[in-house]
Amino acid sequence: MRIKSIHWLPITVWIRTYTRDDFIADLIAGLIVAIMLVPQSMAYAMLAGLPPEVGLYASILPLFVYGLLGTSRTLAVGPVAIVSLLVASGLTPLAEPGSSDYVQLALVLALLAGVIQIIMGIARLGFLVNFLSHPVLSGFTSAAALVIGFSQVKHLLGVSVPRLPHFYEQVAATIPLLPETNRVTFAIGLGSIALLVAFKKWGVVFFKRLGFPDQVALMLSKTGPLVVVVLSTLLVWGGRLDERAGVAIVGTIPQGLPPFGIPLLDFGVWMQLLPTALAVVFVGYMESISVAKALASKRREKVDANQELLALGAADVAAAMTGGYPVTGGFSRSVVNFMAGARSGIASIITALLILLTVLMLTPLFYFLPRAVLASIVIVAVSSLLDWHTLQHTWAYNKADALALIATFAAVLVIGVEMGILVGVAVTIALYLWRTSRPHVAIVGRLPGTQIYRNIARHKVETCPHVLAVRVDESLYFANTQFLEDLVLSLVADNPSIRAFVLIGTAINFIDASALETLESLAERLRDAGVEMHFAAIKGPVMDRLEAVGFVDAIGRDHFHLHTHDAMRALGCVYEDQPRQSQHPVEVPA
Repeated sequence: MRIKSIHWLPITVWIRTYTRDDFIADLIAGLIVAIMLVPQSMAYAMLAGLPPEVGLYASILPLFVYGLLGTSRTLAVGPVAIVSLLVASGLTPLAEPGSSDYVQLALVLALLAGVIQIIMGIARLGFLVNFLSHPVLSGFTSAAALVIGFSQVKHLLGVSVPRLPHFYEQVAATIPLLPETNRVTFAIGLGSIALLVAFKKWGVVFFKRLGFPDQVALMLSKTGPLVVVVLSTLLVWGGRLDERAGVAIVGTIPQGLPPFGIPLLDFGVWMQLLPTALAVVFVGYMESISVAKALASKRREKVDANQELLALGAADVAAAMTGGYPVTGGFSRSVVNFMAGARSGIASIITALLILLTVLMLTPLFYFLPRAVLASIVIVAVSSLLDWHTLQHTWAYNKADALALIATFAAVLVIGVEMGILVGVAVTIALYLWRTSRPHVAIVGRLPGTQIYRNIARHKVETCPHVLAVRVDESLYFANTQFLEDLVLSLVADNPSIRAFVLIGTAINFIDASALETLESLAERLRDAGVEMHFAAIKGPVMDRLEAVGFVDAIGRDHFHLHTHDAMRALGCVYEDQPRQSQHPVEVPA
C-alpha cells in the first residue's frame, strides 16, 4: 500500500522532508506566479474565444490537483497560448465564440483531453508524443506564434474582425480595416507592449540598481503584466475612455465561483471534439514535459513522464468540472517559478489559493481593463515562441528535418492549426521511411595490423578478394531489405571472384518478418550463384529471434561468427603485412 500511495501521490514523498524554509520559498514563488497568471489567464481565455473569467476558473482547482499529483516541483500549470489557440480553432466551427454553447464545448474538451491523458498515463503511453519531433514542434510553435499574435491585432487596433479559420484569411480581413483604427486603443496597446518588453528585458537589472536584493528584483521584474493592467485600468476609468474614445473594455466579470458539475456527456459531441482533444493532449504534454524535465535536471530531480500524464489529465478533468478549459504546463511561468525558488507543489497550491481570492473578491476591479492590454500581454508572451535559430541549425545539419519544420510551419498558416500538426507528423514519418529505405551500406576491409574493419571508401584497408564483407548501418525492415538484396546481388554479379558474402550486424538492432524473408531469399539466390552467406557480430536479441524461427540452423551455425575478424579467418582470408589502398568493387555511398 505504501508503494502505491507514493506512486499515485508524489506529495507523500517530498512532504516528509518539507521545512519552514521550503514553505517560505514556495510562498514567494506562488505569489510571483499568481501575479503573472491573473492577467495571463484572462488574456489566454479571450484568445481561446472564452470569457476572461474562464481563464481564472482554469487557474484554481487544476493547479491544486497538479500540486498533489505532479512529479515536477517547479512546473506551473494553467492556461497557455498554444492550447488556447487549439481550443479556438477546434471550437469556432462548432459554436459562436463566447456563447454559452461555446463555453460548454470548452468544458467537454477539457474533460475529453483529461480522460485521454489519464488513459495514456495508466497505459504508460507517454512515448507516443515522440512522434512530434523537435523540428515539427518548432515549426508548429513558430507558426502558432504568428497566428496567435495576429489574432490579437484587432484588439490593438480597436476594430471588429470576424474569427476566420485560416491565417491568410485573417490577414486579408484585417488590412482593409486599418483606416478605422481607434487611435486611443492603439496607443494603449503599444504603450503596454513597450512597458511589458521593458520589464522583460531590463526589469531585473533596473531593480537591482535601485538596491533591491536579487530575489526581490526578480519578483518585481515579473510584475509587468500586473503593472500594465493596473495603469491602463486606472487610465480608462479616470478618463472614461470607454465612453469618450470607444476603448473596448473587459466589462463585468462574475464574482465568485461557477457551479461544480460534470460537462455534457454526449458521444456525438465527443467524437466531434476528439481530433482537437488529441492535438491539445499531444502539444500540451510536449510543452509541459519538456520544460519539466529541463528544470528538474538543473536540480538533479526526477520527472515521471507517465505520472505527469496522470497529473495533467486530472488537472484537465478538474478544469472541466469547475468552469475552466484545457490547461498544461507553461514554459515562461515554469521558468519564473523555478527562478523564484519554488521547491515543491505547494507553490502551485499557493498560486491556486491566490487566484481563488482574486475570483472571490477582486474581479470588479477588472471592469475597466482594456482588451488591448490583454492582447498586448498575449503578443509579448508568444513573441518568444518564434524560433528561427532551430530552422538555421536544422538546415545546416539535416535538410530533411528542416523540410519537416518548414512543411509544418507552412501547413499551420495555410491549412490550419490542427491539420498543420498532422502534416508535420506525416512529413516526418515519410522522410524517415525514405531515409531508412536506402540505408548507408559500407563495404569493409581490415585496418592493417589490427582486427578492426572499416569502410573502404574512407580508410586504407586490406580486403580479401574472394569475400565481400558488408556493414548495413540500419535495422532491416520491409522498406529497405529489397535495396540491400539488389545491392548485394549486383556486387556479386560484377565480381566473379567473390565466393562468400558476410553481413555485419553491428548496427542492426531489429529484423522484421519481411526482412527475414528477404534474407532467406538472398541466401538461396547466393547459394545458386556459388556464394556462401555468412553473418558476423549479430546482436544478442536479433540472434535470439533468428534462432527461434530456425533461420540459424537453416543457414548453418558455422556461418554465424562472433566478430567480423572471426568470419574472415574462417573464410581463409590472408592479409599482407603492409597496407595497400583497396580497389572498390562498386561505388558505394560514403
